Amino acid sequence: MRRRPGIGGLQTAAATRDQYRLLGENVAKIRTDLMKEQLTTFRSQLEDFARKHKNDIRKNPAFRSQFHEMCAKVGVDPLASNKGFWAELLGIGDFYYELGVQIVDICLATRVHNGGLIDLQELCNLLCQRRKSAHGAVSEDDCLRAISKLKVLGSGFEVISVGKRKLVRSVPTELNKDHNAILELAQAQGFVTVEEVERRLSWPSGRATDALETLLDEGLAMIDNGHRDGKRRYWFPCASSLSAVGADILKI
Repeated sequence: MRRRPGIGGLQTAAATRDQYRLLGENVAKIRTDLMKEQLTTFRSQLEDFARKHKNDIRKNPAFRSQFHEMCAKVGVDPLASNKGFWAELLGIGDFYYELGVQIVDICLATRVHNGGLIDLQELCNLLCQRRKSAHGAVSEDDCLRAISKLKVLGSGFEVISVGKRKLVRSVPTELNKDHNAILELAQAQGFVTVEEVERRLSWPSGRATDALETLLDEGLAMIDNGHRDGKRRYWFPCASSLSAVGADILKI
């Protein structure tokens, strides 16, 4: 018959558990303190790096993108505020706020042509043309960071992925999977027909027509009825270049 441990044995076991618990807490605290110390050192080194390379950060888009990645790894957001150390050292907050204002202006100016949906690369090209060399080069990464700051305004600005392309939406239109599928299909030649959508996506006629008419109503598509085959073409400006209207946009 197995004997139950006495009171002394239970007390010894409890004391042993308490010792292990305290040891575990001490080890965890040591590790936490060490990580905090390493993080503080890394942040200090990051500040030194920023001071040394501030001109490259301001003027070189690729260098600026890598700098942001380094900041993210230590939990530093140079864009969190336009005041404080990073703003004073780099002026990087003001750079993205200015960029955001220019992005809004371009999206508003092109909305009559694309219904509020513009290709990200096209937006960057128009932005670079408008800023020219006076303000330095701008990359897609810069545009994405500036657009992310516009979200706090509740202005409806958002970047969506359609196939391999990124589109910037500046209107509150909600696009579903059917709309995205049509936009991706239109990228090949800039337009689609009802028959093409039915064939390529294996949709019934009603589904294709309904999705296309919704995109038309939202101003994202334009109709072309002038072809000999009699088939209506739905053109999508966001799937083609805006170079033809670029000169007018730059006048804003």
